[in-house]
Amino acid sequence: MKSAASSLLFTAKTPISLRRSQPSVIHLTTSLLDKSNRNPINLKPLRFQAYTSFSRVMASSSSFKPEQARAPPALPLPTPPVTKFKIGLCQLAVTVDKQRNIAHARQAIEEAAAKGANLVVLPEIWNGPYSNDSFPVYAEDIDAGYQASPSTAMLSEIARHLKITIIGGSISERSQGRLYNTCCVFDSKGNLIAKHRKIHLFDIDIPGKITFMESKTLTAGETPTIVDTEVGRIGIGICYDIRFQELAMIYGARGAHLICYPGAFNMTTGPLHWELLQRARAVDNQLYVATCSPARDAGAGYVAWGHSTLVGPFGEILATTEHEQDIIIAEVDYSQIDQKRTSLPLNKQRRGDLYQLVDIQRLNS
Repeated sequence: MKSAASSLLFTAKTPISLRRSQPSVIHLTTSLLDKSNRNPINLKPLRFQAYTSFSRVMASSSSFKPEQARAPPALPLPTPPVTKFKIGLCQLAVTVDKQRNIAHARQAIEEAAAKGANLVVLPEIWNGPYSNDSFPVYAEDIDAGYQASPSTAMLSEIARHLKITIIGGSISERSQGRLYNTCCVFDSKGNLIAKHRKIHLFDIDIPGKITFMESKTLTAGETPTIVDTEVGRIGIGICYDIRFQELAMIYGARGAHLICYPGAFNMTTGPLHWELLQRARAVDNQLYVATCSPARDAGAGYVAWGHSTLVGPFGEILATTEHEQDIIIAEVDYSQIDQKRTSLPLNKQRRGDLYQLVDIQRLNS
């Protein structure tokens, strides 16, 4: 299993020297982690040059080598099993009573399915309080089976019973002496088809506002997660993962139709960044983004912002809510992805002659 740091890599291409007046050159030194075993690890300056040649600007897009902007080359968008379906985002109130939280989540899933949802998404850390003190108390050993994990046992059973796909928010997972913030994905037969461990841990310190260090108790996941489901190819991130556009770009290059981010932004960063980041991830990669937050509890140690949302491939808000407990039902129409990518053909306009995103996991597989 490769580390999260080894999954994402940017490189810059060697610039073309000009005979006439040389433009200014900016040097940026960076450490590149090369897992391909093709080249040694070196620290070299990356050189970026501004080109003013009119002929260069007017060159055909094919000379820009857009297919080389992703390495390995981006996968074509797969044909999804369905073009249109309904998604349910369950913004749940979370208490200190684990059994109550499990029963409440089950009820919300049943309600969403009754309203036509084929895909249901739960919030981050929905079976107990979001705190470093609570993570070990509420943790479950998912790999040990459903008797050791009542939260995932419920998700498997209800997915099979209702014949729906479930993005199971996240719970605290205990595995081999470590704790993870983990999202489980279940198909309509109740099978666990993917498990995403939060890659980027929420370690922040905003003086006078909020300080939180997930790394005090949690271990970072080591791999991006993308899964083919009965409602399309879905990439998974958890909360803080949404801040890292490289992960979303990896999912886009792997052919994702939709990225789901269970998340619990707070009262400081939520108003500033929550909607902004969702729309950015969607419009940059021209795909759907769905987020699901816990409902706000002003008396909790960690107060969630709420505002679960579905964003379309043009960055448009398709459905959202406020901070109270709620269930959002909205339609996803994958034909909009092709339409938007035809209108704005970014995949054909990238400058593979100047930059490249390397998916190291795919490169080494």
